[in-house]
Amino acid sequence: MEAKLVERLESVTVRLEALYSGGFQTSRSLDVDGYASTDPSIVAFDGLISQYIGRITSAAEKIGGQILDASAIIEEAFSVEKQLLIKVKETQTPDLRSMPEFLKPLNLIIMKASSMTEGGKSDFTNHWKATSESLTALAWIAYTGKECGMSMPTAHVEESWQTAEFYCNKILVDYKNNDPNHFEWAKSLKELYVPGLRDYVKSHYPLGPVWNATGKRFVSAPAPPAPAASSLFTSGSHQSSSTPGMTAVFAEINSGKPVTSGLRKVTDDMKSKNRADRTSIVGDRGKEGSAKKAFSSKTGNPKLELQMGRKWVVEYQIDEKNLVIDDCDPKQSVYVFGCKGSVLQIQGKVNNITIDKCSKMGVLFTDVVAAFEVVNCSSVEVQCQGYAPTISVDNTSECQIYLNKNSLETSVTTAKSIDVNVSVPAKEGLDSDWEEHALPYQFAHMYKDGQFETTPVTHSSGG
Repeated sequence: MEAKLVERLESVTVRLEALYSGGFQTSRSLDVDGYASTDPSIVAFDGLISQYIGRITSAAEKIGGQILDASAIIEEAFSVEKQLLIKVKETQTPDLRSMPEFLKPLNLIIMKASSMTEGGKSDFTNHWKATSESLTALAWIAYTGKECGMSMPTAHVEESWQTAEFYCNKILVDYKNNDPNHFEWAKSLKELYVPGLRDYVKSHYPLGPVWNATGKRFVSAPAPPAPAASSLFTSGSHQSSSTPGMTAVFAEINSGKPVTSGLRKVTDDMKSKNRADRTSIVGDRGKEGSAKKAFSSKTGNPKLELQMGRKWVVEYQIDEKNLVIDDCDPKQSVYVFGCKGSVLQIQGKVNNITIDKCSKMGVLFTDVVAAFEVVNCSSVEVQCQGYAPTISVDNTSECQIYLNKNSLETSVTTAKSIDVNVSVPAKEGLDSDWEEHALPYQFAHMYKDGQFETTPVTHSSGG
């Protein structure tokens, strides 16, 4: 164990020495110890590393193997982040072309973690994916203002963690009753970013890093940067013309006419909230009120961009019916926030898709590797044209899901949501092309044999 720890520390040292060796118009090395001991933000970052990463490493040492390797990468990434923070204090703001070179040491570590997620699935796939996705939160240091194409630092940390949290929660569930060391590792990883890094950035750099206007000028390497080095700070807008056939299902979202007029409908008397004969059911009015308040009217600057080569961000799009993401891959995620009255097409396979705080929103997607999530929304329609292992709906009212014949095995989970309907291709002999099924959101609880048995309220066409 000691040999591995020494090897890990030596690896960090080699990388940090390489970090100091180039990129600046000076041969004078940075006074790392001086800054670390006097600057409040650097001292606080040391405290962050000591408090949170120490717990991650402690749990990893009890597990060993790949978990210890993943923890070493996390430790290495935060050590490099500290050195970048120190450089910021002596450096003028790099231009947009030079920023990827400035971030190269951090990006190399992120790419290293990402490479460990490739290949076949293993017992530690979720650990590596949580590690890889979480490290992108450290790129908040690249924020240089509203025009740089990134969310503000605190928001960036939170958004980056949302993707990693999906895998972290899987670990917490899988190991809660099986292995306390794995559970503690995942719990500590989560706390490192939220509240750890989030609160640190909020306290010390809410508006981004404070560069030195009279400091050294950062000079990019003479050779053009490799594609891997530039992927951390890549952003672009992809908004192309849409195929009319793909948007036809959602074209009338805001027209006042029902989009699903041609479907085999669930009548009001079939919905559990209107069934007077269900006397053993817990009332749902509290849940309904919560769901209907889910959408926030707060708006910001519209955004459709790829951040760090890993995450598509679609924000505050209002009444835009032709939003398209057509240049994606299975390693990327899509996060849609605060949109209203818009239609988004995702053409290609992505890792996961999250729709958060949107209203009257239509989303057509092809394939997802992990899950499609709808959270805190109102009046959304989702169409899967390929395959999705899981579709989850949380704290949402009025959600219409369309599944094609290849996605009928999709697991649909709901929580604190009302009026969730799933449409599937109609059976032969029906007049319409789709058959709609209402998912129950009320449950009956019967005390039997010393415990409660819970069953969903069934829907029927009887009165």
